[in-house]
Amino acid sequence: MSDLPSVLFVCVHNAGRSQMAAGFLTHLAAGRVEVRSAGSMPAGHVNPAAVVAMAEVGIDIAGETPKILTADAVEASTVVITMGCGDTCPVFPGVRYEDWKLDDPAGQGLDAVRPIRDAIRIRVEKLLKEILPV
Repeated sequence: MSDLPSVLFVCVHNAGRSQMAAGFLTHLAAGRVEVRSAGSMPAGHVNPAAVVAMAEVGIDIAGETPKILTADAVEASTVVITMGCGDTCPVFPGVRYEDWKLDDPAGQGLDAVRPIRDAIRIRVEKLLKEILPV
């Protein structure tokens, strides 16, 4: 097991919000955090508008694939961030949980996804400051 903090981002389809959050944290943490994402009902592919929105800020999530949420992934995490998946996430002692209220980018155009992306970035930057010592 790694000594690095581990963050798991969870949303229903693991195709938009959680993928963008994982992309930001991977980029900003630069190897100092283990980053995972998953969904309670994964989609077949990452939301194309999310891929384009992230590319606009220099982060490539085009090669990512939605993954199913597992209890093992939750238990192995230091922090679990849920985004609209309700009570489907198992709860383990010693794991920090947060629920981020964010609009779902599913079926939305790029103009609607950009503000969601920007809100995610702000939250990820704050989270990174909290979990990494200065």
